[in-house]
Amino acid sequence: MTKRATDLYLDLVKRAVTNSIYRDPHIDPQHYYELAMEAGADAGGLTADDPRLWRPYSEEERRQGRCWPRDAHTMVGRERLDHLQECMERVIAEGVPGDVMETGVWRGGVCVFMRAVLSAYGITDRAVWVADSFSGLPEPDVERFPEDRRVGSVGWVNGVVGVPLEQVRENFRRYGLLDGQVRFVEGRFGDSLPAAPVERLAVLRLDGDLYESTYDALEHLHPKVSPGGFVIVDDYHAWDVCAKAVHDYRRAHGIDDPIVDIDWSGVYWRKSS
Repeated sequence: MTKRATDLYLDLVKRAVTNSIYRDPHIDPQHYYELAMEAGADAGGLTADDPRLWRPYSEEERRQGRCWPRDAHTMVGRERLDHLQECMERVIAEGVPGDVMETGVWRGGVCVFMRAVLSAYGITDRAVWVADSFSGLPEPDVERFPEDRRVGSVGWVNGVVGVPLEQVRENFRRYGLLDGQVRFVEGRFGDSLPAAPVERLAVLRLDGDLYESTYDALEHLHPKVSPGGFVIVDDYHAWDVCAKAVHDYRRAHGIDDPIVDIDWSGVYWRKSS
């Protein structure tokens, strides 16, 4: 595939996973939260058929990843997808060894894009690891991680973010990208990641929102990131407990690789050793 064809293909996949092509309506997260609290829906959230939830497509909000789309396969904005592509192309070009992985995948759009990058460059010796509970955000384990007490119950959000494994598989199928290079890890991260047969990672993307999910992912996966590999944290600026987990882990392990902003929410660092 020529560079021009590669760029066109990956641009199209980004437009598809964000659905900037058909421009579906979206939910504003703050509005959803207010309605959920008003309805007393802390156990299961609101359902998507509630007409009060939906707002018209916004190019800017979709670009920045500030909304929950009705049909798109990712909430991540175009800026973070562009940055992910840069990271993946860099580790491919420089021969940084390892697979690529996302922890917290929603409908799987980011992992679909990761697989598309590998396909576009003819990479057959790297896997895409897709890790999630596939049932929404687990209730915080505040005995292990008291920092998540400030979050409270997360049941109100699971009417939107709880996506079953088979639906994520089906989304890969629809792009023609479900194959042996796509590997799923199901369960709460503290339980599933220690047993996951991941050997080395070149790109690790964390999108677990809470302290527990962020810290557990770093604890079990950061040691497997190769020198020169990238660690991306989607919710660093969006959830203060996520940022605290990052800093606590880095402090505990003496990590001083510079944290660099991607956009209003995400950050990354490049592992030096």
